[in-house]
Amino acid sequence: MSFVTRARSSIFIAAFLAVSASGVQAGTGGTAFQMAVAESASPSPAIAEFYRTNGFDPVWVGNTPEHAARRTALIRALSTTDLHGLPGARYDVQALMTQMQNARTTRDLGLLEAELTRVFVKYASDLQSGAVRPSQIDAGLVRSVERRTAGEHLELLVSGEGDAYFKKLMPQSRQYRSLLKQKKALEALIAQGGWGETVPVSKLELGDSGANVIKLRNRLVAMGYLKPTASPIYDDVLLAAVQSFQTAHGLEPDGVAGKGTITEINRPVSDRLKAVHVALERERWLPEERGERHILVNQADFSAKIVDDGQVTFETRAVIGKNTDDRRSPEFSDEMEHMVINPSWYVPRSIITKEYLPKLRANPNAVGHIQITDRRGRQVNRGAVDFNQFTARNFPFSMRQPPSKSNALGLVKFMFPNKHNIYLHDTPQKSLFSREVRAFSHGCIRLAQPFEFAYALLAKQQEDPKAFFHRVLNTGKETKVNLDEPVPVHLIYRTAYIGPMGDVQYRRDVYDRDRKIWEALQKAGVALPDVQG
Repeated sequence: MSFVTRARSSIFIAAFLAVSASGVQAGTGGTAFQMAVAESASPSPAIAEFYRTNGFDPVWVGNTPEHAARRTALIRALSTTDLHGLPGARYDVQALMTQMQNARTTRDLGLLEAELTRVFVKYASDLQSGAVRPSQIDAGLVRSVERRTAGEHLELLVSGEGDAYFKKLMPQSRQYRSLLKQKKALEALIAQGGWGETVPVSKLELGDSGANVIKLRNRLVAMGYLKPTASPIYDDVLLAAVQSFQTAHGLEPDGVAGKGTITEINRPVSDRLKAVHVALERERWLPEERGERHILVNQADFSAKIVDDGQVTFETRAVIGKNTDDRRSPEFSDEMEHMVINPSWYVPRSIITKEYLPKLRANPNAVGHIQITDRRGRQVNRGAVDFNQFTARNFPFSMRQPPSKSNALGLVKFMFPNKHNIYLHDTPQKSLFSREVRAFSHGCIRLAQPFEFAYALLAKQQEDPKAFFHRVLNTGKETKVNLDEPVPVHLIYRTAYIGPMGDVQYRRDVYDRDRKIWEALQKAGVALPDVQG
């Protein structure tokens, strides 16, 4: 806590003591107090209802040790909002200080009581569930954020002691705590001037030497990827450091410092700090209970993981939606209920009308590997249909690709039924998994190792999951296999996160979503330190 923060906290405490010493008693049924609380709380029906229900008993301005403990906890919390990257200005702490210092009458105390509650509820909601609303930022942010009501926050507060409830407000995940540490470390780096001189964008590789190699070496030393040395040669030690950097930033670890690698090396500390701010906010959006076993798809990392009791037990590369308005993969949480082995691909309406109908107009035998069916599921004779008479609005048919190795969904899909029609699946396009940036699908998540993913899921309910899977697969028939216990699925997008060994990982903002979130946080009042490097 800074000197200024400590001083502000002392002023808060002094103000509360002055209120208590004034001799004005609240919570004794005084009409002036009740009317003032009701008046000030009226803009928030939930807060007003809480006070009506509890008989206008004060939460903050009473003279008991419990009231004092709550006041102290609130003061401490409001004095350290910057630690969490919250927009401290929105709680109008200066106005609150002035109001506390000037409270003298019973009416003053009633107005102060309601204002303290308003600020507390706003702070508690922001810290627990996020300071901005994802649905207002980007169309792909369809996540439903769990938010407690004002009454729930207040009931939990008064049922606890002192600052116990305040300590429980922030996400309790290891990821959140580790991100807080990284935020503090990056702020310290900014104060010290950052990572130093940038590296001219060129191609540097093993055997090169000269001034640019020295600049590359110095930058990696400042970042902690290399021990200090003055060698001007791109040697094996520097190559290993470049590879470590590339791995930590989602780049192909070839040890060559090309344009893409140097661009990432040159990013200022402030860029990384913005990513951590956004990651903290995103962590606040996630469900408090994520499942002892759950599936985590990080779109920015192009990966899918199975997590058991906090440990990653399976991980595979993934392909996400193409970076266009109608194909980007959305972010949300749901529950995986079953898998389909040897699936048919029922072509989404949007693909039929945008991609296939124009081809059918030009040639009725186009996309011949896909069946055209009527409303009763009967296959349509293409030669008997004039496709030019149809538009995207009145096209009356469906399209289906039967099970096969060339099926667009491959040989298995994993279902968590949702209104976005998103699921995980196999694909015949295996070459895409070798790409560094893997955004190619229509929105669903493709897996590099779908069979192994299936084995891991089935291990909870089959003695020999691999044998079971292949026994069903070898029938060639479309078969639904239910999961005995549904598994939570979290489709996230994290450009900054902490790896399993405590290592900091950064990824590129392929969908430009983090930039939009950062702008929303800035608009709400979040700011970086003045010095950037």
